[in-house]
Amino acid sequence: MFSRTENFKQYTKYYPVVSTLIAINLVLYVITILPGIGTLVMNYGIQVNFLIENGEWWRIFSAMFLHANFSHAFFNMFSLFLFGPELEKIAGKARFMTIYLLSGIVGNMATYLLQESSYGSLGASGAIFGIFGAFGALVYYTRRTMPMLRKLILPIIIISVIMTFLQPDVNVYAHLGGLVTGFLLGLIYLHPKRILSWRKQKMAGK
Repeated sequence: MFSRTENFKQYTKYYPVVSTLIAINLVLYVITILPGIGTLVMNYGIQVNFLIENGEWWRIFSAMFLHANFSHAFFNMFSLFLFGPELEKIAGKARFMTIYLLSGIVGNMATYLLQESSYGSLGASGAIFGIFGAFGALVYYTRRTMPMLRKLILPIIIISVIMTFLQPDVNVYAHLGGLVTGFLLGLIYLHPKRILSWRKQKMAGK
């Protein structure tokens, strides 16, 4: 399910939303390490709660596409590369984008509301956890018909949540806010009858 065997051309063709999100994040990461402009982008893009309090609300969105260092960007984008395609295939492009963006935004909103005014953060982790949450909803719906899916997905979610609390400098509220948002959206989007209806509509449109 999460084994990627496509070549670059196939991957970008089959999963255009995931490919675009990865490209945006990587391009922005490269920009942020350039002298001058990189500092400017970081200064105006990362989430800093007291600046949001002063009206700079765009940071709740822009922080989702910025990363602190290479390992930060690599881990998040590798997770998106690995787990994103299956959800894009199941949910469809628009619904996948909604899950990804809303999970990231709600996670950052939770950070703004629950962390101190001086707190700063950045990264796509909240959106990535939204993907995990959506898969959790899929596990819920298929718990009797596809028990193997539960055995595959639940350990990933549990380990990810545990690591959230064990690793230093992790935005716990973004992770948990994204996870819950993804799960709730997954309950809306990924009901088996709804997926079947989408597929029938897609086949009828061909």
